[in-house]
Amino acid sequence: MKRSNRKLPKTLEDFVALGNAAVEEVDQLVAKLSEKDATSHSISLKSVKLLAPIVTPSKIICLGLNYRDHAKEQNAAIPDEPIIFMKPRTAIIGPNESIIKPSFVHQLDYEAELAIVMGKKCRNVSVSDAESCIFGYTIMNDVSARDIQFKDKQWTRGKSFDTFAPIGPCIVTRNQLQDTSNLCIRTWVNDELRQNSTTANMVFNVQEIVHQLSRVMTLEPCDIIATGTPAGVGFAWKPFPEFLQAGDKVKVEIENIGILENVIADESKSDAISQLRLC
Repeated sequence: MKRSNRKLPKTLEDFVALGNAAVEEVDQLVAKLSEKDATSHSISLKSVKLLAPIVTPSKIICLGLNYRDHAKEQNAAIPDEPIIFMKPRTAIIGPNESIIKPSFVHQLDYEAELAIVMGKKCRNVSVSDAESCIFGYTIMNDVSARDIQFKDKQWTRGKSFDTFAPIGPCIVTRNQLQDTSNLCIRTWVNDELRQNSTTANMVFNVQEIVHQLSRVMTLEPCDIIATGTPAGVGFAWKPFPEFLQAGDKVKVEIENIGILENVIADESKSDAISQLRLC
């Protein structure tokens, strides 16, 4: 195989910052690969550990009440503008890493979300141009401490704990996933199906979200935008709320992206504490 003389970026963040031209170049290289070359340059998933695909975004922006079925299960009004809040990047973990339940959190909850990964810097971008600013899509579980969230009457503290933003298992580029309007989105807790919806239930679609957020703040490469969760969250579960406990396995699947799995670990367990990346 003829090798490219181009110097490869050291991180995925560096690759995203190169823009759509880099994606197109990689697509062309992959298209030229023979089956033999593809096999010889492939690595088995069993031999690697998948990390979070984006570790150092400048910001994580999240939407609340952006699914009609989720608003309905709470008897909440459909918002006429996006409701936004932020999560810190220190909350990010990857596939199969543990979500750590603090000892003083008693109502731990899951939220399956389609996440946008921005591909270029933009401000005041139009709806029609918004998609061109997107690098791709991944899955995020917007883990939430409901007892703290509802006590505070705003959402930052209850959603910002370390490990409360599992992301992965990969990023599907905008070229690979050109239609996000009707993707199946599901969540299982210990193999029990909890969330089973579609992005067709979004109040604001992907393009509208990028447009609206860019009117408020400058969006930058690798920024992560979590687009809201559908019905079936634990605190609204019928007939009684069902919150996450240590040992529970949470599996989130979004059509054409993949599956993100994480296990809940008690804060007191030494093996859970040791996974945290300390500065």
